[in-house]
Amino acid sequence: MHIHILGICGTFMGGIAAIARSAGHQVTGCDANVYPPMSTQLQALGIELIEGFSPEQVKLNPDLFVIGNVVARGNALMEAILDRGLPYASGPQWLAEAVLRGKHVLAVAGTHGKTTTTSMLAWMLEQGGLNPGFLIGGVPENFGISARLSATPFFVIEADEYDTAFFDKRSKFVHYHPRTAILNNLEFDHADIFADLAAIETQFHHLVRTVPGNGLIVSNGGDANLERVLKRGCWTPVERYGVTGGWQAGARYADGFDVLFNGALQGRMRWELLGEHNAANALAAIAAARHAGVPATTAIEALATFKNVKRRMETKGVAAGVTVYDDFAHHPTAIATTIAGLRTKIGKARLIAVLEPRSNTMKQGALKDQLAGSLIDADRVFCYSAGLGWDAAAALSPLGAKASVNENFDALLAQISDSVAPGDHVLVMSNGGFGGIHGKLLSRWTARSE
Repeated sequence: MHIHILGICGTFMGGIAAIARSAGHQVTGCDANVYPPMSTQLQALGIELIEGFSPEQVKLNPDLFVIGNVVARGNALMEAILDRGLPYASGPQWLAEAVLRGKHVLAVAGTHGKTTTTSMLAWMLEQGGLNPGFLIGGVPENFGISARLSATPFFVIEADEYDTAFFDKRSKFVHYHPRTAILNNLEFDHADIFADLAAIETQFHHLVRTVPGNGLIVSNGGDANLERVLKRGCWTPVERYGVTGGWQAGARYADGFDVLFNGALQGRMRWELLGEHNAANALAAIAAARHAGVPATTAIEALATFKNVKRRMETKGVAAGVTVYDDFAHHPTAIATTIAGLRTKIGKARLIAVLEPRSNTMKQGALKDQLAGSLIDADRVFCYSAGLGWDAAAALSPLGAKASVNENFDALLAQISDSVAPGDHVLVMSNGGFGGIHGKLLSRWTARSE
């Protein structure tokens, strides 16, 4: 079968392409921006890539066009597909019908922590000998790839609540029909497609409705929004974590913590990850892995060798005594937990937070009033404000003189460069490339120290 993927260079659609190729299909694709690393990865798989969405691509005559949610009405190629009545499907729909049917799907949903938790869960199943397939919205370093197809019954997927396609406004995760579902947390996000928190809760309840009675829902027991979702109706056993009577982190140690289930010790976690959010992610993944047949002791041992996903508190380098980290955090809650995790690691050393509010929600200013509070534990804050439709300086004014806002990238770069000293830790947070700011800062400090 020949499938042609529109929007192929996104992480999700690129994963779809890799899985389709592994399944033996002929795969081609197009996108507005075809560049490394995704273009290199796809071409290495023998996937032909086309720059842009020219309507001439219909002449490729594929059996099916698979449409990414980056594609909207008015897209020249999409209009040609519609005009000619050619067959098309969304990425989640194709995945559900061509790959997931008949599989034991383990889906990880939530506003925060999906990528890390999905990666943990896939690694636990791998170490438990289950050889799972997976599709993750990032590159887990234990695997070095974001997607894999396997012949086993198990498939682990990051279950995104974002909409499926321009012609299917349901959340992606309603297509996956998981047997094991993790509900990590639930907050308002994606202000470009959801009117309010209630709208997102409705989508999460649609997911709950798809989990069979002999399946399992693993839910954050401390999240009132998730509890409200489950009270709307739940037909599946639920194991909660973070609360008494469920999965808990017990005694803490310098290198980890005890894992308890219903008060009984399951094992001692030893790892290098930072923050309470990652402890919660681990508990959720252990519970889900256990449901798939991996003993808790094996899952706990697997996390001792777990390497986090790229762009999750990833150390980019050290120059002139300054350490630079890269993190994907772009929601106030994620920003606060990321800063808290790094603060635990570095103690009283200076923590410099560099933020690019780049997500659609941030650009619209839906969460701007929470931004200053999320950055309060940083010693110095720099914010890149280009393209925002709101006053970032006003939003960060509660931070006083320790916050600086600049809409000129080069000026921001110089400002940060001149403000740090040996021993400082610079945490860069963005869900985009941020102009390669990490490398540019490291280069400046390297040159200065020579």
